Amino acid sequence: MSEAEKDTSTETTTAKPTSAMAQRFRSYLPVVVDVETGGLNWNTDALLQVAAVILRMDDNGRMYPAETHSCHVQPFEGANIDPKSLQINGIDPHHPLRIAYSEQDALGRIFKPIRQEVRDTGCTRAILVGHNATFDLYFMNAAVERAGIRRNPFHPFGSFDTATLGGLAYGQTVLARAVRASGAEWQGAEAHSAVYDAEKTAELFCGIVNAWDESIGIPPAR
Repeated sequence: MSEAEKDTSTETTTAKPTSAMAQRFRSYLPVVVDVETGGLNWNTDALLQVAAVILRMDDNGRMYPAETHSCHVQPFEGANIDPKSLQINGIDPHHPLRIAYSEQDALGRIFKPIRQEVRDTGCTRAILVGHNATFDLYFMNAAVERAGIRRNPFHPFGSFDTATLGGLAYGQTVLARAVRASGAEWQGAEAHSAVYDAEKTAELFCGIVNAWDESIGIPPAR
C-alpha cells in the first residue's frame, strides 16, 4: 500500500473548538505551499518539487513557521518539461542522486503531517497559502486528481495569496521585494527552490497576520 493510500484510508477529524488557530481562520489551517514545475500548465507540465510549511501559534497568539516538509516528484507519464523552467529552478529531473517519488507517494508524504495538524488544532481543513497562490493550488489539484487521492486535506479552490497581501501591506507584489520590504532577508541565490520560497512566503504571511492582529485586533470567533 502506498503512502497516499495509507493516509487516506484512516483519516478522522477531532473537533477542538477552543484552538486559537481554528478560531483565527474560521476552522481553516493555513499551510504555505510552493511548487517547482516543468512549465506553467498544470494539466500538461510536470510537478517536480513540493514544499509545505506548517504554521502554528505561540502562547501570545503570534503565528510562526513551525515545520517544513518537502519532496522531489517524478514527472508523470507523458509530462511536458520546458527546458526554460529547468533553467529557472535548477532541477535536473534525471539526476542520479535526485531522490524523487511518484506523485501519489510524494503527496502522501506531504499530506500526512498536514492531516495530523488539522486534527491536532481542531480545524476542519487546510487552506493553501502561496505567492500567486492559484498557480500552486492548481498544480496540486491536478496532481491529486492524477494520483487518485480521495481526501485532499486542502480546500479545493480557496487560498490566501501573499502577492495580494504583500501589495496591501508593503506595496510590493514580487516575493523578493515584499520580503525585503517586511524587513526580512532575501538570498537571491536560494530562490526558486520550493523549500526556500515556501519558507520565505511563510515568514511573509506570518508577519502580515501578526502585524494586523497587533494593530487592528484579532477578529472575534464566530
